[in-house]
Amino acid sequence: MRKLGRTSDQRKALLRDLATDLIISERIVTTEARAKELRSVVEKLVTLGKRGDLHARRQAAAFVRKEVANEETNQDALQKLFADIAPRYEERQGGYTRIMKMGPRRGDGAPMAVIEFVD
Repeated sequence: MRKLGRTSDQRKALLRDLATDLIISERIVTTEARAKELRSVVEKLVTLGKRGDLHARRQAAAFVRKEVANEETNQDALQKLFADIAPRYEERQGGYTRIMKMGPRRGDGAPMAVIEFVD
């Protein structure tokens, strides 16, 4: 596990926020190190979504933030994970995300990457 220059509670909060943002928008731009750490977290969440039982939903709810993903249907991130994202990968045995490297960030030269769900 990468420490990402943070304490454990800060790191957990960062990964929760990034995972929730990825579920909502299905594609985010972040640093390579964060994307690589985020991949393992999101893969586990999608696996919970594929299981779909009450225990899996509660385990995912303990991690994903309660943010509205769709204003018109009032669907939150957890509902989107279980209703939209997980059924897409019913036949797939892992590898739900893709990381594409970008150039360095202009301010500090940090290597950037795009992480998104595979179609």
